[in-house]
Amino acid sequence: MLQNELFDNVMQDFNAGYWKLNEVSGIEMWSSVFYEKLGYEIGSFPETLNYFLETLIHEADKKLFRNNFLMYQRKDINFEQHIRILNSIGDYQSFRCNTNDQLPINIQSSTKLLFFMSLAVEPERTLVKSYFYYQETAEMTETGSWYVDFKKKKSFWDFQTYKMMEYPEDHEPSIKDSANYYAKECRQQAATLFFNCAVAGVPFSTEIKMLTAKGNIFWARAIGKPVYNDLGNIVGIRGVFQSIEELKKKELGLEKSIDIIESQNKRLFNFAHIVSHNLRSHTSNLSLLVQLIENIADPQEKAELIDDIKKISESLNTTIEHLNEVATIQTNKKQKRVLVYFKDTLRVIRGSISHILKSGNATVEADFSGLESVNYIPAYLESIMLNLITNAVKYKDPSRDVVIKIKTYINEGKKYMEVADNGSGIDLELFGDKIFGMYKTFHYNEDAVGIGLFITKNQIESLNGTISLTSEVGLGTTFTIAFG
Repeated sequence: MLQNELFDNVMQDFNAGYWKLNEVSGIEMWSSVFYEKLGYEIGSFPETLNYFLETLIHEADKKLFRNNFLMYQRKDINFEQHIRILNSIGDYQSFRCNTNDQLPINIQSSTKLLFFMSLAVEPERTLVKSYFYYQETAEMTETGSWYVDFKKKKSFWDFQTYKMMEYPEDHEPSIKDSANYYAKECRQQAATLFFNCAVAGVPFSTEIKMLTAKGNIFWARAIGKPVYNDLGNIVGIRGVFQSIEELKKKELGLEKSIDIIESQNKRLFNFAHIVSHNLRSHTSNLSLLVQLIENIADPQEKAELIDDIKKISESLNTTIEHLNEVATIQTNKKQKRVLVYFKDTLRVIRGSISHILKSGNATVEADFSGLESVNYIPAYLESIMLNLITNAVKYKDPSRDVVIKIKTYINEGKKYMEVADNGSGIDLELFGDKIFGMYKTFHYNEDAVGIGLFITKNQIESLNGTISLTSEVGLGTTFTIAFG
């Protein structure tokens, strides 16, 4: 009783209206001073949040007040907000709305209270605008605020963070389960940054992938800094999350474009080198032989030189065919992609190279359960698979039969095909930079030409894909194709 009397006396002196809240219905009662300040008769309308939001509060203040009120009621998050309330003569009056802990005096009460203190009109207009612009800025820039309280062992989000993370307003952010708010590959990054901030006071600003309640992943800039108490101890971390999904997409797209341009430049350089070097070599040899023939009278010697001319001519023709095949890749990539089934492509290849498979006593094991088909140029997929299978047979380990394993799958939305063999393997330290070069060989087989993998790489990259490999001498090689 004494506590209530003291409270009533303080409130009369303080001349502030207030609401008394409860956890069940939200609002238990509005004080007489609250009615008095607005010029209404006590009990002249329902004392409910919905009525207040729909009828009395200014439209521009409604959303932020509702979020603040619910966060205070459900999660004890105190706030201070400037709002405008419609009075009995149809004008909006300005108030500062405070929760218990935000009052300039210390009122001890076991009940949650919400106070409304009158403000001068002119200063309030500026303050209201500030809160309005805060809300608008947060939404337009997709920036949400958060706070981790080490003393209470709780996390707090503002309305924009809830919206970005796609969680309902009654969700309680958890320090224990905070890893669930980040994409798997970024969880260690988040843990390291938060640990360094919490223990050593190291602020952070980083780009990280967030995971929403609905399973959507988006890029965000996470900024955080330690919060200290009067003794200099770290008691929490405060920061913001800003969605940078669109910017990141453009950045990654630009990086991909740069990689494609670099790859195309390498192919053009390789192509120019072959044109300038190999063709010139053939033509120089032909020119030299023609001069020799002109200066030789012996018919037999001339016949021998003519045989050499035939060999050079055949080699020249082969080189031109290779160059033509490479040149047409960029033209063929404009063909329409269609749905191609891997099992159908493999069946065609098995039929066309059955003799090669038999000669190497080769077994092809395929698992297309993870990805049955892909939108692709059929001739390219056949060429890629054919080159990798025939290479596995051609460069087999002589001590064992060939086993080729083909697997397709999807990982993080990207489509892949792996072709693994148990062949002789490739020494990547020696030949790592030559594997996909034109006329670059890394086996000592006499029939190695060095054109197949070059063409395969060009076909894949022309459709915005990539090819990579892992290999170990004596164990085998695995090629991984990522379809673009």
